[in-house]
Amino acid sequence: MAPSASRPGCSSGMSSALATWSREVRTVGTTNPKSHLSASPCMHASTSAWRGHNCMFRSIRLCVAGNEEKTSLEEGGVKATAPEPPKFNKGVVLFFCVLGLQGSYLTWGVLQERIMKHEYGKDENNPGEKFTNSQFLVFMNRILAFSAAGVIILVTRQPRHTAPLYRYSYCSLSNIMSSWCQYEALKFVSFPTQVLAKASKIIPVMLMGKVVSGKTYEYYEYLTAAMISMGVAMFLLTQGKEATGPTTVTTFSGVLILIGYMMFDSFTSNWQAELYKQYNMSSMQMMFGVNLFSCIFTSWSLIGQGGFAVGLGFMLKHSTFMFHVLLLSLCSATGQLFIFYTISQFGAVVFIIIMTTRSGLAIFLSCLIYGHPLTVIGVFGVFIVFAALFLRVYAQQRKKAQKAREARQSELSNGNKV
Repeated sequence: MAPSASRPGCSSGMSSALATWSREVRTVGTTNPKSHLSASPCMHASTSAWRGHNCMFRSIRLCVAGNEEKTSLEEGGVKATAPEPPKFNKGVVLFFCVLGLQGSYLTWGVLQERIMKHEYGKDENNPGEKFTNSQFLVFMNRILAFSAAGVIILVTRQPRHTAPLYRYSYCSLSNIMSSWCQYEALKFVSFPTQVLAKASKIIPVMLMGKVVSGKTYEYYEYLTAAMISMGVAMFLLTQGKEATGPTTVTTFSGVLILIGYMMFDSFTSNWQAELYKQYNMSSMQMMFGVNLFSCIFTSWSLIGQGGFAVGLGFMLKHSTFMFHVLLLSLCSATGQLFIFYTISQFGAVVFIIIMTTRSGLAIFLSCLIYGHPLTVIGVFGVFIVFAALFLRVYAQQRKKAQKAREARQSELSNGNKV
């Protein structure tokens, strides 16, 4: 019985000693600049090893499980709250997002075509050469967006990040796969099939939303999505035939690749919307995480193909190409800012509607600027798109008014009961 009776005393003494030792370790080299002179080398070694293992453990946990620690605001923590709703009117913010997305990616498309078709170094004695490695351009876009997001996160106040890093890899990989499927499908499907697929992306996004997030949509949302798809397809089919060149015959493999493109593209925006909803992150944090894995994936491919040496050599050889790539990357990074902000504020479906109408808007502006004729069917398609958008806004406002009336009636009935 005696040994067992002495255990509490030993335990308390050991705990006290450990507490005293841990306080000494924390204060070594911090509170007293000369205290490290009296500390033993073993203590310094054990402290450094402990800190190294702790840093490695925190890094692994951040990648796998996220940051779940609860830090009080007094200790410098930032409360993880959902992105604040816009202070301005929702309609004004949406109009700003539309202008930002359209302007950024219309400029990006012009610059990309300029880079791929321009003959760099051409003069009277030199025929010039073209740059053909589009994957290197994708990497440059991603690395600049990743760097810009990292700098903004460092210098601005952000909500506490709790999402596991690996969850960003899903939408990053699906984005890369959707781009690959899109370019490969062009080789195996005809122009009308391409147009119908691009114009009808809204419905697959809504269906993928049910799979990823369990969302439910009203009947008017499916109706307006079908109307927008039909209107955009009518306009593109009648206005874009002259610029398509020879028509490719649609094959079964091309249809499968096209279906893969629509699935991956639908998953990307819905998964990002789900991350916003689940972890309450900021647009900058989303941009940083997605581009981190995009840089990793594209780097693997470029290293395997030797694309880095070719791209960097071409950039050092032609300073004009370097300037063009910088402008292209800036437009891409700006477009990503608008993409992530639009998805965080309005959801994946609204974002896809904006991007679906982008192709039609580009052709419509081309017709106005260069005087290309507009067909009757094309004008009717534009009318259908605007009618669908008006119907969607009208139905949403009517639904909000109905909910407000029901809430007032519920308050009145509860007041009468009291």
